[in-house]
Amino acid sequence: MENNFTTFIGEDKRESFKEFDQLFDGIEAFMGYLPNAHLTMAEKPKLLLAFSGLATTIFQSDSLSIELKQLIALASSISSGCKYCQAHTSHGAARAGTSEQKIADILKYNESENFSDDERAVLDLAFAAGMVPNKAEQRHYDVLKRYFSKIQIIEIVSVISLFGFLNRWNDTLGTALESVPKEFVEKKLKPLGWN
Repeated sequence: MENNFTTFIGEDKRESFKEFDQLFDGIEAFMGYLPNAHLTMAEKPKLLLAFSGLATTIFQSDSLSIELKQLIALASSISSGCKYCQAHTSHGAARAGTSEQKIADILKYNESENFSDDERAVLDLAFAAGMVPNKAEQRHYDVLKRYFSKIQIIEIVSVISLFGFLNRWNDTLGTALESVPKEFVEKKLKPLGWN
């Protein structure tokens, strides 16, 4: 079912939220564009500030690489079915240094030579935890403990959880995809077999 509640509430433009210019500049610097989801959240300023604080805390922590965080976000978004977040996180992974072929191979990460054993362990959890109902099991953590510290595992779950919110937010509202991630998927990933 395709929904576009954001059209119903109005095409929010950045100019409508001048008080968030500095925040939006930081988001654009990190992502390469300003997500429409943030413009919708700006209708409830405390929500935008709380969400931005959480996202910043998770993405600025240095216990995991930005590249791995983007792959975690991509896998959990694929698992939940959120196309908006899949476009964002695939673009984000490329900006963080992930090859386009590796991004295109994410659904076959278990057999692709582009993924290391520690990445496979993380993606096993991200794909399982992105499902509803959640399919995370003790075995996922048993494998993760071979490669990651307790703090790193908390970070992994933090990324999955942040995108659990975003997957529901954007799928429920039918958030319109911005041109930057849309063009990335169309021009870079679709020729590699991305669907």
